[in-house]
Amino acid sequence: MNNLPLVSVIVTTKNEAKNIGNCLDSIKKQDYPQDKIEIIVVDNNSEDQTKEIAKKYTDKVYNFGPERSAQRNFGVRQAKGDYILYLDADMILSEQVIRECIIKCKENNFVALYIPERIIGEGFWNKVRDFERSFYNATVIDCVRFVKKDKFLEIGGFDENLTGPEDWDFDRRIKQVGRTDIIKAPLYHNEESFNLKRYLAKKAYYVKDFDKYIQKWGRADPLIRKQFGFYYRYFGVFFEKGKGKQLFMHPLFTLGVYFLRLLVGIRYTISKWYK
Repeated sequence: MNNLPLVSVIVTTKNEAKNIGNCLDSIKKQDYPQDKIEIIVVDNNSEDQTKEIAKKYTDKVYNFGPERSAQRNFGVRQAKGDYILYLDADMILSEQVIRECIIKCKENNFVALYIPERIIGEGFWNKVRDFERSFYNATVIDCVRFVKKDKFLEIGGFDENLTGPEDWDFDRRIKQVGRTDIIKAPLYHNEESFNLKRYLAKKAYYVKDFDKYIQKWGRADPLIRKQFGFYYRYFGVFFEKGKGKQLFMHPLFTLGVYFLRLLVGIRYTISKWYK
């Protein structure tokens, strides 16, 4: 077992006392040797008990900001692992995630992997969100989460000038230095109870740097055209790779997805008008 690589799990936090324990518990429950897992928590000036809870799991608890990109890059600079797994504090790993990632990378020489994401929480709308998210795994509107550290450093990590589309930007750059794939074991994103106002506000926050991202790669760029194009975001992503039949098998969820997509589109358009 000594020849297994060390994996550094970097968790970014800000006022996540209600979630951080579940996240770190799931790392401790991985069916991968715990002495081969390094937990690094990078907090951004939390005003609750986030850091105190995190220190029960690891002595590598830091304070850094101002945004998630900078926190992740800082965490990697502290990391000793050969591989990096980065998480948000409201995410929970299924037990096989790290082991499956290591096996897949070692056997197939992948530089990074996607992890299927499931939305969990109360009520109908979280079921809609889970249904919607299932179409995005390993597409151009997803991002890898498990990365070889040397490749992370080679591309310069996350672009700290971007907040929101930094994931898309990182994803496309990591693919320039090697192959990627997706594992089967999921992670769970705890959305708790769905609040439409909070959901739209969160979407609005993450779209604020879209123009910077578009300018960086150019409007004519093929991936930009997909990520921001009406056809792909409302139809293409749901039908590629034979996934479209799911829409017809779950018509109520499908209506819910398109209702949310419509509201997000309206919110984005309004934000452009008043910019």
